[in-house]
Amino acid sequence: MDTFPKVVLLFSGKRKSGKDFVTERLIQRLGTDDCVILRLSGPLKKQYALENNLDFERLLDSTNYKEQFRSDMICWGEEKRRQDPGFFCRVATSGEDSKKPVWIISDARRKTDAEYFKTNFPNITKTIRVTASESVRESRGFVFTQGIDDAESECDLDDIDFDFVIINNGDEAVLGKHLQDIENSVDNIWQR
Repeated sequence: MDTFPKVVLLFSGKRKSGKDFVTERLIQRLGTDDCVILRLSGPLKKQYALENNLDFERLLDSTNYKEQFRSDMICWGEEKRRQDPGFFCRVATSGEDSKKPVWIISDARRKTDAEYFKTNFPNITKTIRVTASESVRESRGFVFTQGIDDAESECDLDDIDFDFVIINNGDEAVLGKHLQDIENSVDNIWQR
């Protein structure tokens, strides 16, 4: 049996930068037979929903439902991370889907997330930052919220060097070029 994964693509970006949109576009290009999108926030939101009697599925989407619980959920998740920095990374990558060779982690938010993957999967992890101008993010519903947009969950990865930066301002040609560069990198890593 092959050892999995063969490639880890670790995406991060500010709220409303389009991380989910970009990762969905990438998986369409790479194919679902070999790739899976894994969300670090999934295990966090599932446990938070259970403990607070909330609708887990609605916490996964980008609606106002999630936004009304975001601040409390962040505090709750931070406490879990203080106890075990790699907890959510391990849970997110332990399911049946994690047997696919290309992992697209769509929502890295902290240095501990990047350290976990770079330590456990050295030489096959690429970090990718999704960016969008503030006006584009605002057109997608972004409103700066103190205590959220200036918190560690939004800012901890601001000062790291990324392997790739994707500009996601709605220009299909620019996005296509960025996705092609990542696809080429996946091919190069896979063939090692």
